[in-house]
Amino acid sequence: MIEQLWQASGLYQMTGGQIVMIGVGLVLLYLAIDRKFEPLLLVTIGFGGILANIPGAQMAEPGGLLDLIYTVGIETGVFPLIIFMGVGALTDFGPLLANPRTLFLGAAAQFGIFATLLGALGLTHLGIMDFSVKEAAAIGIIGGADGPTAIYVAGKLAPDLLGAIAVAAYSYMALVPIIQPPIMRALTTQSERAIQMTQLREVSRLEKIVFPLLLLLLVAILLPTAAPLLGMFCFGNLMKECGVVDRLADTTQNALINIVTIFLGLAVGSKLRADIFLSAETLGILVLGVVAFAIGTASGVLMGRLMNRLGRTPINPLIGAAGVSAVPMAARVANRVGLENNPENYLLMHAMGPNVAGVIGSAVAAGIMILFTTGL
Repeated sequence: MIEQLWQASGLYQMTGGQIVMIGVGLVLLYLAIDRKFEPLLLVTIGFGGILANIPGAQMAEPGGLLDLIYTVGIETGVFPLIIFMGVGALTDFGPLLANPRTLFLGAAAQFGIFATLLGALGLTHLGIMDFSVKEAAAIGIIGGADGPTAIYVAGKLAPDLLGAIAVAAYSYMALVPIIQPPIMRALTTQSERAIQMTQLREVSRLEKIVFPLLLLLLVAILLPTAAPLLGMFCFGNLMKECGVVDRLADTTQNALINIVTIFLGLAVGSKLRADIFLSAETLGILVLGVVAFAIGTASGVLMGRLMNRLGRTPINPLIGAAGVSAVPMAARVANRVGLENNPENYLLMHAMGPNVAGVIGSAVAAGIMILFTTGL
């Protein structure tokens, strides 16, 4: 009897890999609770990772609770799409509409996505890694610093890599205040960082209502594979701006997005199982992810410098770093670095333009990745 109880215990069944992954889950909880790094996601992902690695519990095995949550919400793509609807309901297109040129900054910052795709395929060609085209595309999306988009694309193209991609995407989003400033300072001069931008014009309510409709129709016609993400994003924003469904907008911004965030994090955590996560490919994904993020930041800043030199109206290149779609953290970082060089230089609202454009850009990039890799 005692021997039977011992063999049924978690201690007897525990493997070294499970010990490591439970440690990873605890580290994620530490980063979320003590360091305040993306706590809404890292708390749920970290705890889900711990549950997935408890020996004998089988919560992430077929038929287990975490597996069921994953099947319902991630395999179908429902959770990321609902999150995007909530983000849309929290988004203000005003800064982008007031200064449409910032759309180019958001587009430039997506270069990191495609550069990382090529990098992953290059490592595979050299025999260092072994990524398929679909897996390389899913890894590249990390460069957009958009967690829901990364999860949506990984769920469709590389579900076995979902855990590593999600952890990398949200970890680098949380590390925006650490990763971005050195790159921003290295690529700009002090005088450029001190540039003060002109006051944004007031955007009418009609413009804010029409824009998400035009955006959706344009994307749906040209790139239908991006329509699910951008469609939900635009729908959430329209509910916020139209002013006639305040109850729905409030639910989307608060209760609904919070509920889905809980299940999304647990579902992602279910893929932190030791037998899936602990591999050379995971390390490669983490390295490629930070490279993607760095390239995206640099591309946005360099585009900002180019636009400042060619345009008549001054643009502070720092706001180009906000083109990665870590909303609104990247915009806050641009504002903070600007204030360091000019105490009267408030860039937050200006940076929100490329920040929102980055969300649009990453969704479009995701649609392109899905379009060209489906069937490969």
